[in-house]
Amino acid sequence: MKPCVLALLVLLTASAGVFAQPAPASGGAAPHVAAAKKAAGQDHLALFNNLCSPPPTPQPPQTAAPGGGQPPAAPSRERWYAPPVKVFDNLYYVGMSEYSAWAVTTSSGIVVIDPLYEYSVEEEVVNGLTTLGFDPKQIRYVVVSHAHRDHVGGAALLQERFGARVVMSAADWDYLASDPGRYPKAKKDIVATDGYRLTIGDTTLTLHLTPGHTPGTMSTVIPLRDGASRHTAILWGGTGFNWRSGSPRYIQPNTPAAYWYDNYGKSAQKMRRVAGQAGADVVLSNHPQYDNSTTRLALMPTRGAGQPHPYVIGRDGVDRFLTVAEECALAGPLW
Repeated sequence: MKPCVLALLVLLTASAGVFAQPAPASGGAAPHVAAAKKAAGQDHLALFNNLCSPPPTPQPPQTAAPGGGQPPAAPSRERWYAPPVKVFDNLYYVGMSEYSAWAVTTSSGIVVIDPLYEYSVEEEVVNGLTTLGFDPKQIRYVVVSHAHRDHVGGAALLQERFGARVVMSAADWDYLASDPGRYPKAKKDIVATDGYRLTIGDTTLTLHLTPGHTPGTMSTVIPLRDGASRHTAILWGGTGFNWRSGSPRYIQPNTPAAYWYDNYGKSAQKMRRVAGQAGADVVLSNHPQYDNSTTRLALMPTRGAGQPHPYVIGRDGVDRFLTVAEECALAGPLW
């Protein structure tokens, strides 16, 4: 195994962490947890173990973080760096060991999806594209699935340096504007609506509103090429049940936990329909443990001609992934 591949495997495997098995479900949650577990099988266990667990012990109400001061110092490079990897003929991994970023190449430029933190975007996205043989000046668009710092923090650099257009939902542009975090924030640009079609050259990405993880999370349908084969990916825009922390960024009198569970479950159900209509046979995430990039990326450089593609899991595999998300959200308020 090549040293870079081995290093990637070690980094990504370590980043996945240890997912404890959820406690047995009881009461109204039990049938939904059972349905999620069945759908998860052996290939979506990270998603199941993260979402289908009882809520943590309630904590005292939190207050919003102050907006003053400087952002925390960036962690050392060896803690987060992962090398870039070609995944499909028009899709490249330019993410970190724990946070994914994807580059879609087209006949008229590059679309970056989820540009990481402000401290890692240069090394992973800009230098990663250069390593792969692309000119980062060709980045035309930056699609942000949701306005959390680990996925939007790098957008400002790409916007300012390369003139890339930043695409996000209206709700998450507002969410970003209200974020007290002291990191560079992209200037408001393209506001994507539900079903927004982003066409660049020979490629069209379709963005769907899937609120839950944030107020305006968006999931993306991506056409893919693998030699003569064609595939379609669903990039699920946001995974965790973040409201469980009790953060006032989520929990307010008109948006209790039940509100977020309901939105999340409906979004997963919606994307099951979208995936089915699109014939999606690949699922992607912005955290490598959830789409099994923790192991699949390391397989790509040594994949032989004619061998099955590690990321192609079939329509049933995609449907089961989204079923896990839906059923765990239905279980959430019933524990």
